[in-house]
Amino acid sequence: MDRKKNMVDFFQEHLGYTDEEISEFMENPRNQKILAKAPGLLKKTIVFEVIESHGCNTQHKVGDKIYFDGQGNLLTKLCPTRICVFAMGVMEKSIFGAHEMFYAGLDPNEMLFKRGGCADIGLKCGGWGKIILEFKMEDRK
Repeated sequence: MDRKKNMVDFFQEHLGYTDEEISEFMENPRNQKILAKAPGLLKKTIVFEVIESHGCNTQHKVGDKIYFDGQGNLLTKLCPTRICVFAMGVMEKSIFGAHEMFYAGLDPNEMLFKRGGCADIGLKCGGWGKIILEFKMEDRK
């Protein structure tokens, strides 16, 4: 069995697709391109590190790290026990951009805008606090 067939079988089972659904999925050229690169992405970990924090209600501190697998699934066992929902938006956008770069054959760590903040505007602007997160993608350990 070839590597492509193994990957298709994996995703069929993973997504719970019927034979008809996986055929429809594979008819889309975009999905074929994504599956060709998927093995590399499965070997990656996405890390967001808190590089600034002041007045954070969730108590995020500088040095805290939030981990996702290469596909963008939160790795809860590696993360702080609490993660602020208002910081999730910037992480989602960064992961989306990283995936686009990866599928295009570019290094997501070369992303020009790899820092972002939570939705709170900070004390000086009428909010409570603010954290800044920095994105990086690394090889899975």
